[in-house]
Amino acid sequence: MDYQTLFNISLGLVAFFGGWTLSNITKALERLDQDVRKMPLNYITREDYKDDIREIKDILKQMFDRLNSKADKEH
Repeated sequence: MDYQTLFNISLGLVAFFGGWTLSNITKALERLDQDVRKMPLNYITREDYKDDIREIKDILKQMFDRLNSKADKEH
């Protein structure tokens, strides 16, 4: 085997593994892109969370006000 044949084989192997690596990176990026596109379906936005917490706090405030008014009437 001469040096040219060894060089061609090694260059072929490098090209093969380089292509395989790029293919895997491309697949990983596609999966990541799909996950990012699904995020609004799986996670709540900050504004929605703030609105929900505000609503819960309002309901709790109403409950505490009612309890306080009932406690005041008993005395």
